[in-house]
Amino acid sequence: MANNKLHPDQFELECTTVWAFPRRGNWATHKSDWRGNWSPEVVRNLILRYSNEKDHILDCMIGGGTTAIEAKILNRHITCVDVNEEAIERTRKSLEFEVDNGSKQRIINCDARDMNFIKDNEIDFVLTHPPYADIIKYSEGKIAEDLSGIHDIDAFVDEIEKVAKELFRVLKKGKYCAVLMGDTRRNKMYQPLAFKVMDRFLKVGFTLKEDIIKRQFNCKATGFWVKKSQENNFLLIMHEHLFIFQKL
Repeated sequence: MANNKLHPDQFELECTTVWAFPRRGNWATHKSDWRGNWSPEVVRNLILRYSNEKDHILDCMIGGGTTAIEAKILNRHITCVDVNEEAIERTRKSLEFEVDNGSKQRIINCDARDMNFIKDNEIDFVLTHPPYADIIKYSEGKIAEDLSGIHDIDAFVDEIEKVAKELFRVLKKGKYCAVLMGDTRRNKMYQPLAFKVMDRFLKVGFTLKEDIIKRQFNCKATGFWVKKSQENNFLLIMHEHLFIFQKL
């Protein structure tokens, strides 16, 4: 059942390049049980800063539906896309609450690399939280097109570039595209996945307006991993990059 509360108890628009939200949103139908979902506070900040009421926004990897919930509350029309049918059904379920603002939601099960149902220059704002290669496998290999099944980092960013091209195509000139991306380690060595993804967005024509450092919470920094980091002399990654791109 939806929470009667549609807004956080305390909320201030972020004004620096370091964001930290220890608690996940507890209003409307927000839940934190979809692995890797982003904080509603992040989404709310992005929507309020980079779009206006009645704008048409897009999340091409909607996941657990966080962006859809906030768009509905904040009076933005939204197109929700995901290749995973489970994510699509969960998003539909998350929208089962009432608001009186006329916002509309379009929910499509498709690949973010081919959103041909969206017209060129149709979208006012893009915000999305892609998988970080195969750190979390959302379909366990059951969906061939699922980017979360790609282990090789170079192969992953090749596919992300295809997503970036589509986002550049559908976004209106002068508008913004926000992408949250984290890094990883392979064989104890740091892999700058976020910067590789950033480079592909720049390659297709976007310009970089902001690079926000988002502190991670609720990570599995268990005693096991703390001990491993000490024994093998590596640091646990506790941040992500939130890139704000612009189509000039």
